[in-house]
Amino acid sequence: MDIFERLEILTDAAKYDVACTSSGVDRPGVKGKLGSAAKAGICHSFAADGRCISLLKVLMSNDCAFDCTYCVNRRTNECSRASFTPQELCELTMEFYRRNYIEGLFLSSAVVRNPDYTCELMLRALKMLREDRGFWGYVHVKAIPGANPRLTEQLGMYADRMSVNIELPSQQSLKLLAPQKSKEKILAPMTQIRDGIRQNSKEIVKYKAAPRFVPAGQSTQMIIGATPESDRQILALTEGLYKIYSLKRVFFSAYMPVVEDRALPALTTPPPLLREHRLYQADWLLRFYGFTAGEILDEKNPDFNPFLDPKCNWAVNHLEQFPVEVNTAPYEMLLRVPGIGVKSAKRIRSARRQCRLDFDGLKKLGVVLKRARFFILCGGKSISPLPMDNPVVIAGAISERSPAQRDLDTPEQLSLFGPQKEASVKSLTKGEVPGIKGDGFLPL
Repeated sequence: MDIFERLEILTDAAKYDVACTSSGVDRPGVKGKLGSAAKAGICHSFAADGRCISLLKVLMSNDCAFDCTYCVNRRTNECSRASFTPQELCELTMEFYRRNYIEGLFLSSAVVRNPDYTCELMLRALKMLREDRGFWGYVHVKAIPGANPRLTEQLGMYADRMSVNIELPSQQSLKLLAPQKSKEKILAPMTQIRDGIRQNSKEIVKYKAAPRFVPAGQSTQMIIGATPESDRQILALTEGLYKIYSLKRVFFSAYMPVVEDRALPALTTPPPLLREHRLYQADWLLRFYGFTAGEILDEKNPDFNPFLDPKCNWAVNHLEQFPVEVNTAPYEMLLRVPGIGVKSAKRIRSARRQCRLDFDGLKKLGVVLKRARFFILCGGKSISPLPMDNPVVIAGAISERSPAQRDLDTPEQLSLFGPQKEASVKSLTKGEVPGIKGDGFLPL
């Protein structure tokens, strides 16, 4: 098997990992070094299934010693196996960079033999890139749970960002679908990376030339839909990861039925793409809008509304807090108005210091009045065409799809590279897995 055949296999095997982001580092080029990690210089591409990917996204090997039920690379799955040597991976990265195909590298791997051996292979490749070939571009590397902490530390000295995939949202799910993984093995490197970043930030203050440890932070990924945890459980876990481990991003991956097993949803089950989308919307509310997981979903409503985004759904269920006067409302309350984003809320806060705002002025500031008009006042006046005492009516007015379309339209993940081949998928699809009640991954 030649190197291009192996490249095709290992890049295809890497597409299921979405914990790939290139933001957070602005390292300029240096004389004698090849490449840079300037934010504007990191390219993004799109996979054939529509997912946004960055850099040369490849596995070191897909010859896995583990047997995770959901994984296309699991030991018992019949598929083509391939591996790169550190030298081959280094040459590929350099040649792709010289041809302007990439600006950096996203490196992951199946567990070859054992976690330590896998980390040693990736470490040799990164060391060769950085030290021998002078590569100064962006590098994102996956930490391998269960590996020696010393190896994880060394990987962090060569990488810009690291990620440790949680994979599944609860210990019970891991026990059923990934018995060789555990909560403790996954959280240990996350803790080590967090502590290493904090310690390194103190060292940089004292010593300007101190080596950088994972300067772009760490991220993680969860598979959604392979197990029956509720959206509320997943969102609570997400909030805990941000608070406890200071993650830059939590990524969600709709379960793609690529292997067949009685413990998994059937291969005919469509991926829960709308559910993944709702989780990303809620994640945005956690990070930028001041919401908590308990506000977005509760025990009575543990799953997302398929027809309303999480922010609109919260507003409809809390009509007692509306309408708000945009000329006097606190910034924190403006952020909770549907149709007002972070940028438009800041513009409102700045503009109202100079003059009284009206609805025409709000439109110029970027407010989406089609939604916001139901929840705001300008100078004590409202332009809402509906009374604010019926949440069902308001919800219908701002729904993403009309009632006539709800039974006909289903969201699709479109391909950017040819005719659409994926089947239509139902909203908020969930797999039913026997034997799991699904408690939280973290003790929140």
